[in-house]
Amino acid sequence: MNLLDLPTELLLQVFRSCNSISDALHLAATNRRLRRIFASSSKVSILMDAADSEFGPMSDIIQIITQNASQPAHLIRGASLSDALLKQVVQIGRVAQKWESIYPLKKWKSDYENRRLLTDDERFRLRRAIYRLWLYDRAFYSSHYDRFSRRLLSIVTERAQLLHNWSTPELAEIEDVRMVIQDVVQNHICPSNGSIQRKFHKRYPENTNPLSFNIHLNYRPERSNLSTGSYFGLPGNSCSNSDMPFHSHYQNDHASSSLAKSSSSTTFAAKLRSDFFHDPGQEGWGDEIPHYYVVQDMLKLNPAQVLWLRDHAPLKEHVESYVHSLGDWFKNNGETFVDTLLWVMKERGEDPEELKIAIEECEMGIAALV
Repeated sequence: MNLLDLPTELLLQVFRSCNSISDALHLAATNRRLRRIFASSSKVSILMDAADSEFGPMSDIIQIITQNASQPAHLIRGASLSDALLKQVVQIGRVAQKWESIYPLKKWKSDYENRRLLTDDERFRLRRAIYRLWLYDRAFYSSHYDRFSRRLLSIVTERAQLLHNWSTPELAEIEDVRMVIQDVVQNHICPSNGSIQRKFHKRYPENTNPLSFNIHLNYRPERSNLSTGSYFGLPGNSCSNSDMPFHSHYQNDHASSSLAKSSSSTTFAAKLRSDFFHDPGQEGWGDEIPHYYVVQDMLKLNPAQVLWLRDHAPLKEHVESYVHSLGDWFKNNGETFVDTLLWVMKERGEDPEELKIAIEECEMGIAALV
């Protein structure tokens, strides 16, 4: 039987069976009848179903998009389907997909024999963990929560309420992802003095000149054009493509993703460049204690911002300028997720150290051996 001989109801079911947005768009471009069906009032619904298959869980993405200071973060919110909502879903989903390829490289960084691609279930869990960590970031990392309020009982309880929405295995998945993001921050975006020195001498073994490390970690005073919202167009930020048709917007997402992937391989090489105008020692972010506090500050960045800096901020001055653009609240005001996780584990009568070991040994987390 010819596909076009099927009734409209069955053709709609075919559309709703698409596993990605591109599949649905390509199916709609096949002929006039399918294009008319797709262009009906069901278009956004069809694409949202495809987005759920490609980027889901959709409910967790919607929590990020709808989160605002007017209501507690732990309350579950819904949203009306719209083209604007779909664009934001795609932008957030694309970020999670990039972490799908980064995770195996970091999780099995030294365990080469066991390194592998993630299964479909593991990719789903990783995306879910990314969205939930992102929600925590969006809810509690802002000028409303300064360093002096982080240990106030009312604030700690508010943060803990969000984590109580999820089971202990789900919290282990979030912590697993957070440790991968921490690895990217401390080894690629803000490498320590020792890391710069080791990588420099590994790349240039013939160069025996000592590197000149700056022991003062001062943020640049001038503001940068690396604004916090111009690249991602996330809720509350401007997006230059907001009036673009969804099909073109989706294709542009693919193009920017490929561009970012090609640029990321050259970012660390720029840090190690040694000539009259650049000393690799200037790229170090301190040793031990100073570096630890820098990393704790940077872990307040959401997963999209971390990727952006990884791919587009090759030098320390670029990262410093970006951080300065976030405002004074960001500095000396480290992340609180780990503190909140410990609090919740204590309330549940569970051992945080056992959780950490279980994640490291893949008994819990994204790649749990079940």
